[in-house]
Amino acid sequence: MSEANTASNVKRPMSGGQALAEMLKLHEVGPMFGMGGFQLLPFYEACRALGLKHYLINDERSGAFASDAYAKATNRPGVADATLGPGATNLVTGIVESLNAGMPMVLIVGDANREHAWKNMTQETRQLDVLRPIVKEVIRCEVIQRIPEHVRRAFAVATSGRPGPVIIDVPEDIAHGQYDFDASDFWVDPGTLKAQARRFAPDPADLGKAIDMLAKAERPLLMVGGGIHISEGYDALLKLAESQGIPVAHTMSGKGGIPCTHALSAGLFGRYDRIANGLIAKSDCLLVVGCKLGEIATKRFQLIPPGKPLIHVEIDPTEIGRTTRTEVGLAGDAKLTLEALAQALEDGGRRAAARAAYCAEVPQLMAEWRQGAADRLQSTETPINVGRLMNELNLNMPADAVLVADGGFAGHWGGLMFDTKQAGRTFMPDRGFASIGYGVPGGIGAQLGVGPERRVVSLTGDGGFNMSMGDLETARRVGANFVTIIFNNAASGYVKALQHAVFGEGNYQSSDLVEMDYSQIAKGFGCHGIRVTDPEKLEGALREGLENTDTPTVLDVVVTRDPAKMLPAADSRTLKVEKGDRPV
Repeated sequence: MSEANTASNVKRPMSGGQALAEMLKLHEVGPMFGMGGFQLLPFYEACRALGLKHYLINDERSGAFASDAYAKATNRPGVADATLGPGATNLVTGIVESLNAGMPMVLIVGDANREHAWKNMTQETRQLDVLRPIVKEVIRCEVIQRIPEHVRRAFAVATSGRPGPVIIDVPEDIAHGQYDFDASDFWVDPGTLKAQARRFAPDPADLGKAIDMLAKAERPLLMVGGGIHISEGYDALLKLAESQGIPVAHTMSGKGGIPCTHALSAGLFGRYDRIANGLIAKSDCLLVVGCKLGEIATKRFQLIPPGKPLIHVEIDPTEIGRTTRTEVGLAGDAKLTLEALAQALEDGGRRAAARAAYCAEVPQLMAEWRQGAADRLQSTETPINVGRLMNELNLNMPADAVLVADGGFAGHWGGLMFDTKQAGRTFMPDRGFASIGYGVPGGIGAQLGVGPERRVVSLTGDGGFNMSMGDLETARRVGANFVTIIFNNAASGYVKALQHAVFGEGNYQSSDLVEMDYSQIAKGFGCHGIRVTDPEKLEGALREGLENTDTPTVLDVVVTRDPAKMLPAADSRTLKVEKGDRPV
């Protein structure tokens, strides 16, 4: 255990808010985001006095999103705070993103003075009833001297097992109250500062069954989800894939488990795919790692045929078998499990040699896919085809740059067509909850997480940008000088494309937006704004944005208005939709 003060009986008089800040400093927290109120004023004052990085956000939801993106970039808990009532409830969408994505987060929420609670206090509501279902744990501070213990507990819960968000609920009288703390109370467990904390490995008997299945398979396939990033199991994944000759497919969140440019990368699987779904169909053993096998990954639970031999590696045992029949469940950390499998299966390269022809299919099929996608990737049409934009990103983004993707089209186009060039979470979609509005705050959190020397580009639609454009001011103020690219199609594009596919041409309701020049809006915020209407000018605009590290940059890219061309992997002019089914 690391130590702050080891001497006993050394009294430190301080407020509850100051004790909170002291403990967060000991936990080496990164940037915190919040919008203050009277309840947490002592905490804010302590952050100032201690020199902690705390930033005013323009919307609490954006604060939670920015904290989530910081956690995705670092695997360290994101920290956000809010005052009672509307501040607390505004956090909800961002908290659910972290819960569903398994990202560590600690949220400090002010609450009513207990002496007057439930007497119609201003902004008071049953906020913990709202928050409890969407966090791993709610920790209510009822006794001021337990604050150090509560903060340690919050970090332990947030980073261990399947990581997730934890609420520390602080009544006004606790935050403002004074107590003579014992200096020895202020200590931290370094094992809980980052996910994956408290790693554990699967039962050896279960490992033995999985090893037998993989050893006998002729066409095994790895299917990797976002858990590979939480575990940071990149080296173990690559070793198993290369030493045993096993191609690797990924979910949107799992992109970057191995580089997309690697010869064994089979790309995205699920609702959208390049070649991976076909490989799944022909595989004789599936090894699923850190993936919940939810609706998108399984094409609404129809992708994996009944009886297909499947091994599921998952940190949360309750996810094994939840959606898909599993032959062998391996409850444990992805990195430790992959290392154990690679070590047990080591055979001097014999299986890799036997599977060489199978593995050679992957780059060949991928080349054929690229040829088939050339009409989008190299399109010269105007308005601009989003596929052309994705191709320019692939060609011009540095290998260590991060692409943040908002919900809707940004995640879909990015998940299918963006190529990571190195292992790691260099593609960062908000797939936990898939809310739109993540683009700007996600860019802030990611940029602060990776540091100014690495570039961050954030994709968002005009609808998503409209939700959070106010936090361009935050980005400028805190020096998060990333590039935001807006798919400007003057519509809630995903909804409009679905309406086109389901109800036919011209039958659109509440899915159109006013045409806006977002480059001019960006300039009003003091940011750099570029409007792009010509696909041949995309490269220059993107390079200009990447080179500008003095302010945030907004690229307003005017993309197709044709709802038949809005979906990344389906022509909705010919798409057949069964009544009641979701086509894409």
